[in-house]
Amino acid sequence: MKLHTANLIAVIALSLATSHSLPAQSPTAFDLIITNGHIIDGTGSPWYSGDVGIRDGKVAAIGNLASAPRKRTIDATGKGVAPGFIDMLGQSELSILVEPRLPSKIYQGITTEITGEGGSIAPLNDAIIQLDRPGYDHYKITPDWRTFRQYFARLEKQGMGINLASYVGATQVRRMVLGDDDKQPTPEQLEQMKALVRQAMEDGAVGVSTALEYAPAPYAKTEELIALAAEGGKFGGIYSTHMRNESDSVLDSIDEALRIGREAHVPVEIWHIKVAGKNNWGRMPEVVAKINAARGAGADITADTYAYTAWFNSFSAFVPPWAHDGGDARMVERLKDPVTRDRIRKDMLTPSKNWDNEWQEIPGPDAIMIGVAHNPKLHSLQGKRLSEIAKLWNKDPMDALFDFLIEDPDSDVAVFGMSQPDVTLALQQPWVAVDNDSSGTSPEGILGQEHPHPRAYGTFPRILRKYVREEKALTLEDAIRKFSALPAQRMRLTDRGVLKAGMWADVVIFDPATVRDLATFDNPNQLSEGMDYVLVNGVPVIDQGKMTRALPGRVLRGAGYVP
Repeated sequence: MKLHTANLIAVIALSLATSHSLPAQSPTAFDLIITNGHIIDGTGSPWYSGDVGIRDGKVAAIGNLASAPRKRTIDATGKGVAPGFIDMLGQSELSILVEPRLPSKIYQGITTEITGEGGSIAPLNDAIIQLDRPGYDHYKITPDWRTFRQYFARLEKQGMGINLASYVGATQVRRMVLGDDDKQPTPEQLEQMKALVRQAMEDGAVGVSTALEYAPAPYAKTEELIALAAEGGKFGGIYSTHMRNESDSVLDSIDEALRIGREAHVPVEIWHIKVAGKNNWGRMPEVVAKINAARGAGADITADTYAYTAWFNSFSAFVPPWAHDGGDARMVERLKDPVTRDRIRKDMLTPSKNWDNEWQEIPGPDAIMIGVAHNPKLHSLQGKRLSEIAKLWNKDPMDALFDFLIEDPDSDVAVFGMSQPDVTLALQQPWVAVDNDSSGTSPEGILGQEHPHPRAYGTFPRILRKYVREEKALTLEDAIRKFSALPAQRMRLTDRGVLKAGMWADVVIFDPATVRDLATFDNPNQLSEGMDYVLVNGVPVIDQGKMTRALPGRVLRGAGYVP
């Protein structure tokens, strides 16, 4: 029905009168405005100037906010303002229960961690808890959860300094059903394993993961992994892997990862991509070419790196997989038996493409540094090389290794087995993000008694110092993209990883000219320097360079989560 002209004029006049009679609406104040910074938004685009307004934990506006009301202003003149960094493999599922603020992480600018490498925090049963008791006792933790839902509830009740997401580990579901034995699942047992994956995905896991170097994972055939990864894929999950072999058979292992992705219909992430071992130095171009070819053919495969030339893993990984059958207690029995011990020695001295033989990958025993010893009697040896311990004990280095494992089968070591040009080339690839591959720690308390890999404290600032500022192997903007938008894209964190309105306000403010790592292999327990402010969900966990007591982190659940 059409209004007559006179009526229309009357309606307009009435509306104008009404609008003038309403009180003026003042814009809602921002909780915080970051002014005068160089905004490095995470996309890889060049920095630009502007103010960032934060309200209710999210980025509410970017632009000229000079006249906008706010509760607090942070002046970022001369500083970079970037999205919080995302650690693609963090390992903090236990240590976050010890020190929820995770100082080693936030001083690097890490605001989100993805964890769960093969052996995830859940599902759990009494048998696994008993087998893993030394680890829980080491941290004085009572494992009172059995599912991811229960673990996440414990985290949320306690509070946490950063956001955390987790995979369900293929090793974990295997141990739930088959224990630590070298055997294959029956069809019924495989269905049980798939059901555990389904439950984990509905509880909020982000995908299925493997760590195929560490027993009992090597006992799993590719078909088992395809079945589990496919189950996770039905819930929107991805497949991430510490591959079966990172040395002589690295290309075959990439083929296996590609097959799992193809047949399970899931994207693939290769954790801490490397070519390990002195005989393989210089082979990273082959790895890069293989992945580029796969991507060119349509395979959704990416990777991440911590960009050091030493890895850090279980000392027992030096022992061949067959010797782990039945778990650590059985491995120790075999190391004590002279005949079996000789067989283990022979296998380690024999080059093989059938398992990741780390003894063949190192230049010598001085390339192994003791990191974390759970046996208090061995704490004084943390930070020493195997060559030093062999001399101290007046033993052959391999006998020293075996005897150390008898005393402490759960110990961890740093292994110097990569070449710098290979590491740099991997980091430069546009599809490679960054992982810390270390649990969050602290120079104080129980955690400060360990001797971790320096990457635990230094990975992200070290890349900014070494690879961006000193060597110019990356631009600052590309490094930030590898820390933020790239991992967010891979993990389907659609509301994080980029600075733009509507995204969660995970933000770091730092001086690109001075940010640096301090941790070294000899003295690792040193916090990085240069993060002036770190905000998690809009709340400072580092404020003017000092750690606050805030615990604003959230559990980030996968697409399959059922509340």
